[in-house]
Formats: sequence, C-alpha cells, structure tokens
Amino acid sequence: MIAIIKFPGTTCEFDVFKALSEAKIPATVVKYKEFDPDKFKGVILPGGFSFGDYLRAGSIAANTETIKDIKRMANEGKPVIGICNGFQILVESGLLKGALLPNLKLRFISKWVYLKVVRTDTVLTKGLEKNKILKMPIAHAEGRYYVDDIEYAKNNMVMQYTDNLGNVTEDANPNGSLFNIASIANEEGNVIGMMPHPERASFKLTSPDGSTDGLLLLKGLAKWV
Repeated sequence: MIAIIKFPGTTCEFDVFKALSEAKIPATVVKYKEFDPDKFKGVILPGGFSFGDYLRAGSIAANTETIKDIKRMANEGKPVIGICNGFQILVESGLLKGALLPNLKLRFISKWVYLKVVRTDTVLTKGLEKNKILKMPIAHAEGRYYVDDIEYAKNNMVMQYTDNLGNVTEDANPNGSLFNIASIANEEGNVIGMMPHPERASFKLTSPDGSTDGLLLLKGLAKWV
C-alpha cells in the first residue's frame, strides 16, 4: 500500500490516487498527522500548496514530524516520491540536494512539456529505455532546480526538459532549471522528485492528444513495489 500524504493546502492527492488506481497500485490518502510509516511500502507527496507555501514552497511541511518518519522510510530503501510541491518538500527537508527557485521569468507556468529519460534505475523509470521521450504537464511558480554540486546534478538527474525530438535546448527549458533538470533522484533511486505531473498524464480524457505517458512512470513504481 502506498500512502499519499495530505498536508493543509495539498490539492493533487485524489488525482494521484486515481492515477495509481489506473496503474493497479494499492494506495490511500492519509492526513499528515495520521501517518503511520509502518503500514506502508512507500509514500507520495503530491502537488499543491502545502501550508499555503508560506515562507518558501514546501518549507513548513518539510519540518513536520511526518517528514522525519518519511526520512526513515527512505533510509530503509522504500520509495519516496515528490511531485511538484512534493519535490519542493523533498529538497527543503534535505532528502534531495538542491533548491527549487522561482521560475526565471517570475511567472506561474502551466503547460505540457517534453521530457527525456536520463536515468532508468529509479523508482519511476525502471523498465523505461534511456532517452525515451515523454510528454507531461507542469504547473508551478518555483520549479527552477539548482544545486551547487554540479557532479551531483549530472549524475542524479532523472529527466530533462527537451523539445519534441529530445534535444536539450534553452528554448525547451520552461523555468531555467540547471541542465534543464525536470526530475532528480538520490543515488539509490528510491527517492525521486519531479516537477511534471504524471497523474495528469495518466488518462486520455485529460490529455490534449491522448497521451498517457505519466502512467508509464507510475507502472515503474508498480514494478519497484
């Protein structure tokens, strides 16, 4: 069973639940104060605006007792996934290195983007071909990934923003992320953060061209679990 953590201000928990159901992954939405890590095989921190994004996006949620429990799960090798605001929580808590800064143009961005799979050994990309092109939506104001450790970024990036042919270009970078990084993971591959929303690309009805590439990632989680 996968726990989808609900913080005050989280908005995407039921979208993630429905997408996990589509991928045949048992899951349930859990309020953050009611979370018992011993009952679950993994955790997803969904998108939204946890605690209203006061101070910095994800910073208050990152300092809750719930995240301490999630850190223990991560250290045990269990899957821990952060999507959008969940990614922000992961970097704020130190589960992943780096920071998510305001978009380069200082605007909220909501659009579909192309992504190239760089790592195929993570909780979401297991079984996918390297350099496979995916299409998913983003929706964020603070999605510009940056980290001082350049080698960490190069070695641990999972997906990059690209054009439709898989070219990593400045024009294909929607927010100014270092190396066009859209997703990054720890070395073990069980903790992964991503700005794109796979749950919004898991159903043909919610995709402008019928793409269900997000479901490919979630099926990777099914294999891991």
